Amino acid sequence: MVLEILSDLSTPLMMGILLGGLYILIALGLSLVFGVMKLINVAHGDLVIFGTYFAFFAFTGEILGYRLTFFGIDPILSLIIGMPLLFVIGFAIQKYLMSRAVQISMEAPLIIAFGISLIAQNICQRLWTPYARGLTPGYAFEPLKIGGFLFPAQPAYVLDFVAALIVMLALWGFLRWTYLGKAIKATSQDRRAAQLMGINTGRVYAFAFAIAMATAAIAGVFLGLTFPFTPTSGVFFLIIAFGVIIIGGLGSMLGTFIGGMILGLAQTIGGHVFNELGLPGAATAQYLFLYVIVLVVLAVRPQGIFGR
Repeated sequence: MVLEILSDLSTPLMMGILLGGLYILIALGLSLVFGVMKLINVAHGDLVIFGTYFAFFAFTGEILGYRLTFFGIDPILSLIIGMPLLFVIGFAIQKYLMSRAVQISMEAPLIIAFGISLIAQNICQRLWTPYARGLTPGYAFEPLKIGGFLFPAQPAYVLDFVAALIVMLALWGFLRWTYLGKAIKATSQDRRAAQLMGINTGRVYAFAFAIAMATAAIAGVFLGLTFPFTPTSGVFFLIIAFGVIIIGGLGSMLGTFIGGMILGLAQTIGGHVFNELGLPGAATAQYLFLYVIVLVVLAVRPQGIFGR
């Protein structure tokens, strides 16, 4: 039986890698904020879902129970508006809330982030009801054929992985070759030294938070293409994002990539093993493997694989 289970792992392996792409997208913004500001943004998951609902509004025109017929923007194309929108929201949150809260105490930004989380949930619930929604353009669900090979995953999963690679490479290039990117890296390594070199760390923090929210907009769109969502879905995906950066190492971009791959594979392979063994609750037990891996990493290497 064990050999039969292991011999049929090709599909779970592929699905795990592709699903890991979505988890990477969700965790990137959280990792960037922590890496630069050492701030745990507990509102990150709900801001991702806010980006999902914005794409839903742009795609369907539905808001407050009404349907505006002149809408119908493709969810991916809606990022042209969604990314700048969340960028501005993120910049304002950091500049006018978080930066002032840090001067009060270390706990104040955490409390503010929790408040933002509740506000985002209630806004989404008020505007789009508490019922589950989804982004359903045809290309996200049609069978994907490459040559004569029928791909075992929905196109949405492939899009998740491709988007994760593009966003990671774009962020890597931005941090490596632009002045603002270098300023962000310098500030994350030594804030005081960066200030002595003439870097406005307050502005750097605001831009870093804004960039993290722009990546949250991207994550929100691809999350909505892959899974149904509700106003409270952000809590679950925040836990996933925490798991990714805990495994990979807080603030490490490479660690975020590795952590996303590990969690995606753990979920799909764990679910496959439970299903093949005929154990009850295979659909929900797959998440057990995610949490076990996170606990093991915390016990063996608390700073994560690539953490310092």
